[in-house]
Amino acid sequence: MDSRESSRFTAPLALRVTEGANSRQIADAIGAMWTDIEAALQPVLGRRGVAALFKRTLHRTAASHVWLEPAKAADEEAPFVLADLQTLFAAQPPAQSTAAGSLLFTNFRELLTSLIGAQLSEQLLKTAWSPSSSAPAAQDPKP
Repeated sequence: MDSRESSRFTAPLALRVTEGANSRQIADAIGAMWTDIEAALQPVLGRRGVAALFKRTLHRTAASHVWLEPAKAADEEAPFVLADLQTLFAAQPPAQSTAAGSLLFTNFRELLTSLIGAQLSEQLLKTAWSPSSSAPAAQDPKP
């Protein structure tokens, strides 16, 4: 994947996190994105398929962000707990949380693309990548 294509798929996290966001806000944005990804992919891959793909993604990401190791070390049979991952992200400085979150989603997309191809990956993740998919709907200004 070239850097232009890679930045196109790491940008969704940047779109959901405002400049100057603290680590908790970044962790919340990562959690919201993951929830959207699960909703988009579970009908196609099933719960176990999405969980397996995420565990592999976490393994790859933890190689360069060792503070993610506790999430990776979870029991293979235990369900993934998003709140635990968010706690790890919230405990890091904002720059580290953002960098690791961006890498997490880049790794996820690369793994998904290797399994089902770029076109289908992009189609399935389109709503999850949008900045407003789990955000509250914007309201029209009052006259």
